[in-house]
Amino acid sequence: MSSRTSAIFTLASVTVLGGLVAYAVYFDYKRRNDTEFRKQLKKDRKRVTKQTAQTQEPSDGATIEELRAALARVRSEDVPASAEAKEQYFMAQVGMGEQLCAQGPMFHMPAALSFYRALRVYPSPVELIAIYQSTVPPPVFKIVMELTNLDVSTPSSPPERSARTHSEASEEDETSPVRTGPPSETSSQEWDRLTDPGSQTPAVKARVEGYYEAFPPKSMNVSVLPAPSDPTKVRKVLVVTRNFEAGDVIYKEQPVVAVLDADLQGKEAYCSHCLRHIQKGMAIRPDQDRLGSVYCSKDCQVKAKVESQNLLFGLEPVLPAELDKGMSLLTRPQRDAAQAKYAAHLKSGGRSVPLLAARFVAKQVVIETAKMMPVKTGPLADELTAASASEYSLYDHLERLRFVEGKANEEGTSLLCDVLGAALPGLEKSLTEERHAVYQGKMAYNAIGVCYSGGRDDKPTPTERPEDQEHTRTPYGTSRQIGSGLYLVSSYIAHSCDPSARPSFSSGTSELTLIATRPLKEGDEITMAYVDISQHTEETPVEARRRRRVELARGWRFKCECSRCVSETADGHESDVGIEKDESKVEEVVTRVETGSGAETFLQDPA
Repeated sequence: MSSRTSAIFTLASVTVLGGLVAYAVYFDYKRRNDTEFRKQLKKDRKRVTKQTAQTQEPSDGATIEELRAALARVRSEDVPASAEAKEQYFMAQVGMGEQLCAQGPMFHMPAALSFYRALRVYPSPVELIAIYQSTVPPPVFKIVMELTNLDVSTPSSPPERSARTHSEASEEDETSPVRTGPPSETSSQEWDRLTDPGSQTPAVKARVEGYYEAFPPKSMNVSVLPAPSDPTKVRKVLVVTRNFEAGDVIYKEQPVVAVLDADLQGKEAYCSHCLRHIQKGMAIRPDQDRLGSVYCSKDCQVKAKVESQNLLFGLEPVLPAELDKGMSLLTRPQRDAAQAKYAAHLKSGGRSVPLLAARFVAKQVVIETAKMMPVKTGPLADELTAASASEYSLYDHLERLRFVEGKANEEGTSLLCDVLGAALPGLEKSLTEERHAVYQGKMAYNAIGVCYSGGRDDKPTPTERPEDQEHTRTPYGTSRQIGSGLYLVSSYIAHSCDPSARPSFSSGTSELTLIATRPLKEGDEITMAYVDISQHTEETPVEARRRRRVELARGWRFKCECSRCVSETADGHESDVGIEKDESKVEEVVTRVETGSGAETFLQDPA
């Protein structure tokens, strides 16, 4: 597989990192059913129109008649029906297009037709065109765009669709991507079928709006609901769906990603995957690992390698053998050099959040590459099976979590992108500095500290200023944890200095067990302590209250006003913690979906 084919396929297969496809269909439903929303999408039309307007004249190598004849042939071809068949078809057409490009100008037309066929089955055509523009030879790209223009300008819908009023047609033409967007199975007849109010789009709409009907799983005995105090319904809380007594286990949850604290990496005391304590002399150390990772079992070693370790710090092929075709041998020196720099950067920083974010990105890529496997067996297939248990992707889950605005380390982003691009050329383009900052912000805001038996007392004293230190949610205090992880369901648990539940790691691993601290009735909110809420021996009640509130303000950017903090206010005097309002937020696209405002366009005009 050549670097160009890899770039096209890689970028196309991991657009999940941007989370655009489902929302694109959802917002097209809004466009067709909401007049105000439709009017506000006119700017988005300009983006595609500007892109296609440059290729209105036929290319030197093909007449308009030849293009029309070619388009007619492609239209007459059957399109795969299943998702798996479409993926294989997409891969085959991109690969064929690449091979034909290499044969010279005489093969530009058949090469363009191959790329065009791939475009027909890709669910987000505008994104794929942008990928083509940066990877396909300009003459070939021009033919693809000429075919695009012909497809969207040539009637192909059933006659009854033309029976619209003149005003309806005018309004549709002003805003519809069907007439200005790229051709594909989902942008001509199929796109109409997907986005017609009476057809399948209600299912897409239900998927976007019905996320909290499917998540969390009913078996976990909890549900996510809008916070009663939030009129916008954007802020969410976790509630129990049945009664519990104090001491009852509400649910158990595995982390999506987890990391050991930096000072424990390579010490052979804890498993780098499940965080289990390892008896002296029993650690399994890989032959090649730049972080000094060790494992408690062969099973943990294999899982870690499959989920993220190989992509980030290993040199084995990332793609299945049928697709790799020796590319991993060619990229091995580049991968080795990129990983060495990135590992050194992580070690020098000594922080958990960058590694949590990197592992999350890697896990997304792994799931997407697992979909390419012709025969889905082994650990990689197991990862795909686990991810397929829900109709929602990792990005769907992460996108809805709250975070505090931050800024990613520019060097860290660049080095991570180098690692991704060395493994799969083109993959580095899927992660921008802005996106990376959001990923890290979500890890920092939602990560829960893993503590065993009250925690440890040998963690090195931080050298950063208190406001610059990492904070994780743990009632024992971040200084006592051995590691941290991202728990998707538990991320919705709000803080209280008088919590209704507590996290436990009684299994001796990173598996979180949530235990009720008092009787809970169906519908009661679950809360936990993000910080150490106990009163230390040397503290007065006022000092203890201020300590925990300052730590909350520094770590999660809000001023705690829970019932305990309010009741412990000394003589009505409120101490200053440097925060006046909650500074956490969700992503803008989620706000628009939750509020139904549609006040901003979904795809922003870069100009």
